[in-house]
Amino acid sequence: MWCFISSSPCATLTQSRSAFTASQLSTTSTAAKPSQSSKATLHMNADKASTSDKSALKNRSKELTGDAKGTNQWIKRTAARAMLRAVNFKDEDFFKPLISIACTYTNATPCNSHIGELGEELQKSADQLGCKAFTYGTPVISDGETMGTSGMRYSLVSRDLIADSIETMHEGYLADGMVTLGGCDKSIPGALMPILRNNSIGVFLYGGSILPGHLNGKDMTVVSSFEAIGARGAGKITDAELEAVEKNSCPGPGACGGMFTANTMSSIIEAMGMSVPYSAAHTAVDKNNKISEDKLEDCRRSMQALLTCMEKGITSRDICTKKAFENGITICMALGGSTNAVLHLLALAHEAEVDLTIDDFN
Repeated sequence: MWCFISSSPCATLTQSRSAFTASQLSTTSTAAKPSQSSKATLHMNADKASTSDKSALKNRSKELTGDAKGTNQWIKRTAARAMLRAVNFKDEDFFKPLISIACTYTNATPCNSHIGELGEELQKSADQLGCKAFTYGTPVISDGETMGTSGMRYSLVSRDLIADSIETMHEGYLADGMVTLGGCDKSIPGALMPILRNNSIGVFLYGGSILPGHLNGKDMTVVSSFEAIGARGAGKITDAELEAVEKNSCPGPGACGGMFTANTMSSIIEAMGMSVPYSAAHTAVDKNNKISEDKLEDCRRSMQALLTCMEKGITSRDICTKKAFENGITICMALGGSTNAVLHLLALAHEAEVDLTIDDFN
């Protein structure tokens, strides 16, 4: 059991973090943020891992690519391998475990506009660890952009569509492990639901929060724009001032900067043990709007965590127990998180077959 929680989940939140770090990443035995030396150890471990044979972890994907040369199964899968060679699979790749990477990418919203880059980084990490990865996308609907329009009708249902899309790709290609990425509101629970649905071996990674905008010496967020709408309606600011707020609220990629649904759910999922420690707190990009070093490190740690889960046979439901969900609820309450957490945690518990009800939030 990974989430070592007492009757007071908040009291042992750091324990669940340290357990995850020690058992999965093998970089530190405490809940402290990974140091430069521990990061170096992680990279050395990754280099060693890349030279070792991982074929024993190819439990499912051999049905797709074939098992061993000369067998009937190998011969039957010739056409599949021929098609895979067209997308840069090499001879050795057919003996590696196959990793599916769900990139909930779109350039229609800043929350997920950088997710494709994170997917590429995860692919590199998979290669370094002796695995072979493929990426794919899903629909993404932004609440912040569509609310107040008929487009909002598609927001909540997109969560389940995202989950179904990820399940379809992962199961259809018989991948051995999965990393799913989320950014805006519905893509976060939607990215975790399919991992739990089939009790898969998987890890979730949050794309990260946006950096603050700046105007007249003050930090700005998307909420600044909403507030400015009200101020303009009340005649407190001019059209020019409203436009200035609009142009300076959202400076680049990342989810809405506040304890709204995205940052709430990413914090909850980390507390539950399904993402690597501190990844919920790391911003998407740096001041130059390049993927932040912390987030790049999150990619490497997430793939290493997935590999450890595969080696130890640790599935998502081994992690997401009733106590883990209680841990998530506690961190939500402690942070004053979004009430949407109730909706999404109940859906996640349903997928994990955990008996969670609305009464558990009281």
